Amino acid sequence: MKKLTACLVAGISLFALVERTSAIETVIVGEVETQRILIAPPQNPLAKTIRAGLRDSIAAAGQNTRAQTDAQQLYYFYGSRKFEPLWLSETQDGTIAFSDKAQGVVALFEQAHLQGLNPDDYLTDALDVSAAATDPQALAALESAFSAAMLRYAQDAYSGRLDPRSVSGYIDVDIKRVNERELLTALSASNDPASILLDFHPTHREFVALRELLAAHYNGEIKAQVTIGDGGLLRAGMTDPRVPDLRERLGLTAPEDETLANLYDPELVAAMRSFQGDMNLTVDGVVGPATIAALNGANGASIGDIVANMERWRWMPEDLGDFNVFVNVPEFALEVNKYGKTFWDTKVIVGSERRQTPIFSDRIRHVVTNPYWNLPPTILREDIMPRVAANPHYLASQNMELLYGGRVVDPLMVDWQQVNPAQFRVRQRPGRSNALGQVKFLFPNKHDVYLHDTNSPGLFARSMRALSSGCVRVENPFEFAEALLEFEPNFTVASLENSLGPNERWFSMDNRVPVHLAYFTLRISEDGTVRSYGDLYGHHAKIVSMLGFE
Repeated sequence: MKKLTACLVAGISLFALVERTSAIETVIVGEVETQRILIAPPQNPLAKTIRAGLRDSIAAAGQNTRAQTDAQQLYYFYGSRKFEPLWLSETQDGTIAFSDKAQGVVALFEQAHLQGLNPDDYLTDALDVSAAATDPQALAALESAFSAAMLRYAQDAYSGRLDPRSVSGYIDVDIKRVNERELLTALSASNDPASILLDFHPTHREFVALRELLAAHYNGEIKAQVTIGDGGLLRAGMTDPRVPDLRERLGLTAPEDETLANLYDPELVAAMRSFQGDMNLTVDGVVGPATIAALNGANGASIGDIVANMERWRWMPEDLGDFNVFVNVPEFALEVNKYGKTFWDTKVIVGSERRQTPIFSDRIRHVVTNPYWNLPPTILREDIMPRVAANPHYLASQNMELLYGGRVVDPLMVDWQQVNPAQFRVRQRPGRSNALGQVKFLFPNKHDVYLHDTNSPGLFARSMRALSSGCVRVENPFEFAEALLEFEPNFTVASLENSLGPNERWFSMDNRVPVHLAYFTLRISEDGTVRSYGDLYGHHAKIVSMLGFE
């Protein structure tokens, strides 16, 4: 104990029990209940050094940054225990080292890559015990750095390493925050803090499946496969230099006649149609972007692909809802899930690259039949108003009407050379030409997007369905309504169908159903089948790069 006691006040062990005081106390100021922070004074030189080091960390962190928040949380936590250290102990030969429970956390950090995290984010030079030696200031810095590393691991495991909004303005996802003060209290009281940290990883079935797939990659269980290059659409009878790779990918032998090596022949077309069916793609034998994405990802994709999709699962709500609607934008698919199982699904059309479908979660609150289409500001500004100014008859030709101050006005009576078009709104009347079709499903949000029917059902036959202005068009809207309203006591699908006509009708749901507009380029079905989808908006490629994968 000589080395350790030399770093402290004589006779005081590093883990000596001291009376703790709460860092937070509830008080009444006037008639208002509030909280104040209580900081207990340090009782020995090492504790004083820890306090000074934590103060320096706060001062060094930028204003309103994650580093500042972490440093403040650590200061309050250590202040509540008189700045006594937690994670260091002394071996029989007098060497200062991490305690046994800290060693368990170090082992967890070393295996962070198996969880889709980066060990180097936690095992930094600041955790080098041998470098700290017997220097009290260095040991104090190590102590606080270890606690900070644990907090960072928990936060990364819980909500991911990236700020979703830094990837794209179309990703509207709040960062879920760990209660760091409660976490530090639990970690300090636990004999197995590593198990507490592990509990912060998502438990969604597909996240767990991706983690297992990642482990298979690291264990060498996934064999490298041929990658199919991008190119134009490949149809039966065409020749293409990618054909040999397609044959290899689908397990077919090359033709004996070498002059036919690049021919997309009937045998390969049949194999491709079978593959498309297995992947829930449009079964047409045509090799396009969606089929190429599925071919390149169906055997597990790369480690970077897997980790990036795991990152996006961390962005999802911890509880998706026992009964929920899940739209996967790259998949062009909607599913209704009940108690973790998909019991209904359909095709959807999503936003184009220019007008992307935003990624966020909300709750479906209303169903509207015979809807007006209130044109979003972007479409109004970029598409409609320039046409109206050039030809005031345009609105009538589109079954649309002009509104000013909430009242319908005649566009022929407006001097378009003098007015500001932004003062007007435009809506399309109910009817067969209405872009929303006969029904829409509303979850009021700042993006002004929702799920709805369409007056162009033929578009669902396409494989690539990024065609809308941001909203999600549903192929079978009344079948979707039947699935959606399973637990709705106020109205039924029959109520919706009986309301069809010339007038808009609103139905408010008693049970507001969670809806998730998500962006996953890898999905894993319950039977373990891995499906890969194209990166429509480039979100995936950017996340892969930001996470450090090439």
